[in-house]
Amino acid sequence: MLTRLGFPSVGEHRRFVAAIVADTVGSGLFMPITLLYFLAMTDLSLVQIGSALSISALLSLPASFVIGSMVDRFGPRRMMLAGNLVQAAGMAAYIWADSLLAVALWTALLNLGRQSFWGSFGNVVTAISAPGEREVWFGFLQAVRNLGFSVGGVLAGIALQVGTDTAYLSVVVVNAATFVLAFVLLLDVPDHRVAHDEDAPVEGWGVVLRDRAYLRLVAGQFGFVVGMMVLNFALPVYVAETIDLPGWVVGAIFTLNTALVGLGQGLVVRRMTGQVRGRMMGLAQLVFAAGYLLFVVAGFLPVGVAVVVMLAGAAIYTGGELVGGPVFSATAAEAAPDHLRGRYLGLFQLSWGIGAAVTPLGFTWLLAHGQTTLWWVLTVVALATAAYLQTLPRVLPAAALRVTDRAEPATATD
Repeated sequence: MLTRLGFPSVGEHRRFVAAIVADTVGSGLFMPITLLYFLAMTDLSLVQIGSALSISALLSLPASFVIGSMVDRFGPRRMMLAGNLVQAAGMAAYIWADSLLAVALWTALLNLGRQSFWGSFGNVVTAISAPGEREVWFGFLQAVRNLGFSVGGVLAGIALQVGTDTAYLSVVVVNAATFVLAFVLLLDVPDHRVAHDEDAPVEGWGVVLRDRAYLRLVAGQFGFVVGMMVLNFALPVYVAETIDLPGWVVGAIFTLNTALVGLGQGLVVRRMTGQVRGRMMGLAQLVFAAGYLLFVVAGFLPVGVAVVVMLAGAAIYTGGELVGGPVFSATAAEAAPDHLRGRYLGLFQLSWGIGAAVTPLGFTWLLAHGQTTLWWVLTVVALATAAYLQTLPRVLPAAALRVTDRAEPATATD
């Protein structure tokens, strides 16, 4: 049963959904002020802080393989519980982090907890949703995550307005507390671990890494991840510094993105119903490209008009997120065999880790080499990825299925 906005009835899964809200409120509270927190509470320079965060991202990348194996062995609920405790510990340790090494190590610990939590997320969603409504559930939870991030962002703005050491420390304490709250909520969530046949041959990462069709999905997903990173790492710098628009425009873009995802995700999934998943993945890239072109145009317009065009471009760009997010997630989950889903989704999640590690440096380098260079490069990437994804349904059956919004068997294309 769907609501008017196209979302599923939560029913018995309300505690799981509440845990997702708690986790994302905390993350949304700290992420916007991460750099500012360390600038205020340590003697590190901006370059040193950036280096520490990049080092931590690289250190934690290999963990996706270990976590994927642990999800298959211990079950996703246990790994989500462990992830929350690790994130709480890593966040609390920030109170005493005062050197580049300490920031890098505690951030790496925090990243491990985040990977454990979100590396298990897709397994749980697949278990609680019936075939045919996976896009609906992934879309719904994406909207819930955006709601949590937006609430956290508002609270972060209040902390920034206060601007005292106590306010910054309060953000850390509250964030750590939200991870503990998510842990408590998840305690009553059923264990969705897949039963294993003891007589079956042992399978591991070799099976996953030899699955060329799934590797092609992961490669296509990386193109989507590059587009998704634009909101956090490219638009703020482009708007506020490259084309010198008022600072409030950055906040307006984030607010618009959050509102559109929160209110429109279910409706977009309903609109996509009946369309082939692979084609929708490619469409998401085309929508991203249309947004990039408007960002280029905005840079040559008077301030007032440029603001309107930037907001219009941001709305179109968000459309790419609305189209691609649920379809990629549902396809990745259903393309994986039940007993190896943790490993498969761990590999899928790795694309996000790599994207987070390489796009900040790549985007800033391109922005430094011309006002429009970044957007032309991203447009080429989007168009190439869109073309590449059109070949996916021929090799990956899950990508050839049609988007559905109710629990009924999906059909493949001819």
